[in-house]
Amino acid sequence: MRAVIQRVKHCSVTIDGKVKSSIGKGMLVLLGVGEDDNAEDIDYLVKKISNLRIFDDENGVMNVSVLDDGGDILVVSQFTLMASTYKGNRPSYIRAARHEISIPMYEEFVRKMEEAIGKKVGTGEFGADMKVELLNDGPVTIIMDSKQRHF
Repeated sequence: MRAVIQRVKHCSVTIDGKVKSSIGKGMLVLLGVGEDDNAEDIDYLVKKISNLRIFDDENGVMNVSVLDDGGDILVVSQFTLMASTYKGNRPSYIRAARHEISIPMYEEFVRKMEEAIGKKVGTGEFGADMKVELLNDGPVTIIMDSKQRHF
């Protein structure tokens, strides 16, 4: 499972000209689900992301998590994060999970993130043509891969 986390001043997801979700200060999480991902990957990323200290403390140092800051989270599914560009110039998506696997995993990730931060999480719509607008704060962008964790 891969995630791109962006610290934002605000962001929104629009589908067919209608805003599906929007948040103010917080995090945009782009989430890709791989064919070999499981519940452990969800738990790992939810814990890491919800506790990620990327917001400024009173001294301007990134030392505060979204939990401490009270910010919001918007999660958008993005299978292209699983792209392989090893061969040629056309990305391969064979490592991305099929819909019947990735939709329940995405929904479980959102549910567990809501549980972790104690509030509703904004979402996109799985498989939809989404327009994501954001004002990246910093910019701060973090990439995580649940298969590259070290114990």
